[in-house]
Order: sequence, then C-alpha cells, then structure tokens
Amino acid sequence: MLALEIFDDNNLLSTKITPRAQEAYVYRIDFDKVSLLNGLYRTSVFGIDGIDGIVACLVGVKGRDMNKRASMGDTPLGWAAGNGHDGVVKLLLGRHDIDPDKPNEYGRTPLWWAARNGHEGIVKMLLERDDVNPNEPDRYGQIPLLLAACNGHEGVVKALLGRDDINPDEPDRYDRTPLWFAAYNGNGGVVKMLLGRDDINPDKSNEDGQTPLWWAARHGHEEVVKMLLGRDDINPDKPNGDGQTPLWWAACCGHEGVVKMLLARDDINPNKPDEGGKSPLLRAAHYGREAVVRLLLGRGDIDVDMPDRQGRTPLMWATDNGHAGVISLLLPPTSATHSPA
Repeated sequence: MLALEIFDDNNLLSTKITPRAQEAYVYRIDFDKVSLLNGLYRTSVFGIDGIDGIVACLVGVKGRDMNKRASMGDTPLGWAAGNGHDGVVKLLLGRHDIDPDKPNEYGRTPLWWAARNGHEGIVKMLLERDDVNPNEPDRYGQIPLLLAACNGHEGVVKALLGRDDINPDEPDRYDRTPLWFAAYNGNGGVVKMLLGRDDINPDKSNEDGQTPLWWAARHGHEEVVKMLLGRDDINPDKPNGDGQTPLWWAACCGHEGVVKMLLARDDINPNKPDEGGKSPLLRAAHYGREAVVRLLLGRGDIDVDMPDRQGRTPLMWATDNGHAGVISLLLPPTSATHSPA
C-alpha cells in the first residue's frame, strides 16, 4: 500500500513522470489537467518502466472502477491502448469487470486508439475478445480500420481484416473509406491489401466526388495509381464535383509518371475540361510543366488551342507566365525561308 500512496503522489508525477512524457511528445495529454489523474490512470497513460508490481496492485484493488473515465474522457484501458502499453493493457483485460469497448466522449474506443497509433500487439489482444466491436465508429463515423489505413499501419490493417465481421469499405461521415485514405496518403501496402478483397468498391467517391484514384493521381502516388488502374471496376476519367479528372490534377501538378499511365488508356479524354473550361493541357501550360505538355501533345486527339471560359488558350497562359519551354512546344512549326542568292 505504501507503493500505491507514493504513486498517487502529485509531486512524483510533476518531477519525474510529466517531464518524461513531455520530452516524448507523443501522448495526447492536457498537462494542465494531469494532476487530476489518480495512480491507475497515470500508469495507463505513461506506462512507467519497472513498476509492473505497482500496476498489478492498482489493477487488483477491490472496489476500484476500472471503467471510469478520467477528466480527459478516456478509461484507463483507453489510455494504455492508445499509448502502446501492452503490459498495462494485458493486466486490465484480465479484470472480469473491464469493458474493453467503452468509448470516450468522442466515441473512440481502446481499439480505435490502438489502431490509429499502430499498436499491433494491443490490437490483436483486443480483437481476441468477443465483446469488442471492430466496426465501432467515433462521432465522425471513423472506424479503427479507417485510421489504421490512413496512417499506413499495415500490421494493424492485416489484423483487422482477419476478423470475419469487419466492414472494409465502411465510410466516415464524409464518405471517405479506408481505401480512400490509404490512396490519399500513398500507403501502397495497405491499398494492396484492401484491393485484394471482393467487398471493396475502389471507385467510391467522397462527398466532393473525389475517388481514391483521383487523390492518388493528384498527389503523384504512382504505385497506388498503377494498382487502382489495374482494376476493371475503376473509371479513370471520373471527375470530382468541379469537373476535374485524375488526369487534370496530375497534369496540373506535373506528375509525369501518372500522366503517362493515364494517357496510355483508351477510356481517358485528354481534353476534358473542368467547370471553368480549363483542360489538362491548359493547366500544365499555365504552370510550366514541360514534360507533361510534351506527353499531352503526343496524343493525336489533343486540342492544342482549346480555350477556357475566359477565351484564354494554353499558349496565352504559358506566354503570360513566361514559360519559354512550353511556348516553344505549343507554337506551330514554321517553314524555313531562304533569301535569294
């Protein structure tokens, strides 16, 4: 009991524990409120080395509410799971009265936090239980798989996909799926795992009409673009709500490799303009993307002089912005003239 009293001492927390956590800079903690935590919460939050016996004592105290939320909203299990303290999680899960799926005020469960932060061992411990819902969303509709996919935690994604009751295509409040986030961030390994399933719609748009391919192309994630284009159920020319296609953004951003892959397809319209009448060629010319302009001009069906809604052509934009290389590509070839002898 002396050990428990020492660990509940606020002075010990302020002089020994809090500075260490601040140095680590990985804990989701309001340090102005940390003195409100009792010994059990502190062990769950910080996972202090060399105190396994104290942790066991704290967990073993009769009458202690193991599911009580701290001032910041999470239970001891939520804190331990989110901060990757496997030993503390194991001890807490050993309690018969523990609620392993209790969310905080934002609807985020211990599994949600462990998946988000990539704590594979803890995710596996939680998934072994029948009283953990792997599809439990937070208040924004984001499930554990979505966060793991977003952050590229391949081991966690694999563990979650191993559950028979997982919904791998569950969108959040804004219609963004796990695949959408993985493609957005260029997490190729996660994209490959998700595309290996037959219950995934790889062409699913978010609320703004942006597909996984759209974002992968915009960000220049060539590996991801290649995998998505390998699917038969992808529309590679699908625009967002503003009429901008994957090619439009790849050309605008100068992603030569992505542009090359898209132009190799027969189901791409290289002249497709956005709502403002701007074509991929016009955007590439505007920003001086010489390599992309050259690729686009290599298509026999490109409209070199297609104007936007203001009547401005690619050549006009290149001229206004001083892109000499692009101007030379867009100007029509001139016939050679000879002076009389």
